[in-house]
Amino acid sequence: MKIELRFFAAVREALGVTHEVVELPEQVKTVGEVRSFLQSRGGLWTEVLGPGKALRMAYGQVMCEPETEIEEGGEVAFFPPVTGG
Repeated sequence: MKIELRFFAAVREALGVTHEVVELPEQVKTVGEVRSFLQSRGGLWTEVLGPGKALRMAYGQVMCEPETEIEEGGEVAFFPPVTGG
């Protein structure tokens, strides 16, 4: 399955990537599994997206949980939590 990835704010800056189209393995079916798949790239990917890192995720421009199922052509976005003042 092919999906679009988008990275924002500090996540984008750390990875040096704003947008990517990726072909996922057949077993990747949720947003959380997309995150795990990206972590498996190692290096910065593991450091930035790894377990325990505070990240927000969206699917189809809607905030979502890791269990959210993805579909062909979908869009998954990663960004840090936002704080205000």
